[in-house]
Amino acid sequence: MSQPEPPTDEPGATAEHQPATPFERLADFMAIPRVGGLALSADGTRLAVSVQTLDPERKKWQSALWEVDPAGQRAPRRLTRSAPGESAPAFAPDGTLLFVSARPDPAAGPDAGDPKPALWALPPGGGEARPVVTRPGGVSGFAVAADSGDVVVVSSTSPGAADAEDDEARRKARRDAGVSAILHDSYPVRYWDADLGPAAPHLFWAGALPAEDAAGETPAPVELRDLTPDAAPPIGAGESVTLSPDGTLALRHEQVPDGPAGRRTRLVAVDTATGESRVLVDDPLADVYSGAFSPDGTSVVCVRESLTTYAEPPDYTLLLVEAATGSARELTGGFDRWPSAPQFAADGTAVYFLADDDGRHALFRVEVGGGAPVRLTTDGAYSDLQVARDGSALYALRSAYDEPPVPVRLDPVATGQHPDPLPAPGAVGPLPGTLTEVRTTAADGAEVQSWLVLPEGASAEDPAPLLLWIHGGPLMSWNSWSWRWCPWVLAARGYAVLLPNPALSQGFGQDFVRRGWGEWGGAPYTDLMAAVDAALERPDLDADRTAAMGGSFGGYMANWVATQTDRFRAIVTHASLWDLDSFVGTTDAAYYWEREWGDPLATPKRYEQNSPHRFADAIRTPMLVIHGDKDYRVPIGEGLRLWYDLQKRGVPSRFLYFPDENHWVLTPGNATVWYETVIAFLAEHVLGEEWRRPELV
Repeated sequence: MSQPEPPTDEPGATAEHQPATPFERLADFMAIPRVGGLALSADGTRLAVSVQTLDPERKKWQSALWEVDPAGQRAPRRLTRSAPGESAPAFAPDGTLLFVSARPDPAAGPDAGDPKPALWALPPGGGEARPVVTRPGGVSGFAVAADSGDVVVVSSTSPGAADAEDDEARRKARRDAGVSAILHDSYPVRYWDADLGPAAPHLFWAGALPAEDAAGETPAPVELRDLTPDAAPPIGAGESVTLSPDGTLALRHEQVPDGPAGRRTRLVAVDTATGESRVLVDDPLADVYSGAFSPDGTSVVCVRESLTTYAEPPDYTLLLVEAATGSARELTGGFDRWPSAPQFAADGTAVYFLADDDGRHALFRVEVGGGAPVRLTTDGAYSDLQVARDGSALYALRSAYDEPPVPVRLDPVATGQHPDPLPAPGAVGPLPGTLTEVRTTAADGAEVQSWLVLPEGASAEDPAPLLLWIHGGPLMSWNSWSWRWCPWVLAARGYAVLLPNPALSQGFGQDFVRRGWGEWGGAPYTDLMAAVDAALERPDLDADRTAAMGGSFGGYMANWVATQTDRFRAIVTHASLWDLDSFVGTTDAAYYWEREWGDPLATPKRYEQNSPHRFADAIRTPMLVIHGDKDYRVPIGEGLRLWYDLQKRGVPSRFLYFPDENHWVLTPGNATVWYETVIAFLAEHVLGEEWRRPELV
């Protein structure tokens, strides 16, 4: 795909130097197509992927749907093209491609107003897409039955609205009155970057979608039936729904109270003909979610995540459930990894799932009849698993730190797989360095695994400065490509980047997580320092020029590192926790964190021992603080308090503030400024260069 010419005033953009990789100029990096989402047609002949590219003004990313050849023979081709973009592709049994888009309806009149996200259908033989389901609150998700083709959509609906017209009237009344206030009766009130209420998600039955007739006439609008009329704010019916192959049952996740202000999730089955709901799996000690039906619809596989406690982190297993009775048994008992995203094999005799394992996000298979899970893949992180209905193949997106997401075809039973990518958009070409693995042993004997990105030209004669990058979560691991934290952007500027998986990282066993549970300043910190020490034994890394960076929990750890050592020349902390007491009380899901940390008044020990703000007087290292005002997971108060505490102590520091970004930085312009500011700050303090302020901030 062609890319716009980058501005020539960016470093590396002179006529004499043409970049060898797109990572040398941020404009080129931002223009790389980004692949995400995968859907397989029922006959197995078509794959659809979602591809993000910059819009003509380079101010936002647009998403379009592309077709990829499952056999890997044909070149990819673009299927959709609109300014609002398209997402969430899924095939109906007849080959119709369904997707969500806020594109305008060409048949709408001049008074239609701004279009809301709707469900659109693209005919199997090509042609023009048409809207098939619309709602005043828009369509935020949908599910299609594998055999019948019946459809259920998710749409936000005003409390008490009798139908779509009533819903729109209630919304208009609020707009006309200038009311944006929301009155809450229960916790929570917001999630990540979204305010909850007053409208809440409902599930609507659309049934079989009518097709255009032979003359191309548009069929009558689909009449929707509310399957969850009692869904109430703030959570409503939830955003996730799965249909049985024959369309007679819908699975949804239902949040229910767990204590005065807590929540947990159970699995509910809805009879789509009558709207009657029954609880399928309800465990007072666990969240239950990610339900998927067997090919014959008689069984469901789902994830059980045990609720955390002050003493114990979560543990995960898969449950096999009888759809008729709710009788359940474990599929992965004794498996010391955390399974996710389960799906049945085509014949129903096995279940595929994904799990972090030793710095990879691997694909596993477990037999329904019993036995230990078998890992099918070697390297890489897999997602968006698709099972061919004839059992001949699996398809997924695979990424790694040296490979952005690409579609691949997998054998359903073979082990040791690392297949070649299928032709698709989004290739990045050569990388400005190499990827290697580093392992070391912590003081307590635990092995700590890390990824190390080495820039081109690093040698004993010319060692590279080292950047320690600390992952978020904290219950995750570095294992897959990231556009937001892309180490190759820094490698193109001569830095080595170390990505360790310390205590609390998943994929290394339950005991490895326990080492850091409730003790974030303990084993996670010492593991990070051990990983840095091991990396710096290499002669091609410069131990005198180092920095540490992290976001979210990684930002917490960056702050903690700043209070514990002055070995680094600079520290960058993004969306970071500073005062744990304040954070736990103001985050969007306080009950989750309080399970681990306890009530700060009743059990203050962990707060006192692990909150970085209590040790602010020890900070000597220059710090760059980054925070978005729309961040509800780690509220802006954490960044503001950290910034003030640094300033009043005279610590050299800068504050990069995004008034309209959330926990991440999602717009191309702000993402560019993020990288520019980080690069300039590191150049000043790690490389000893003069501070160069990014032009637009």
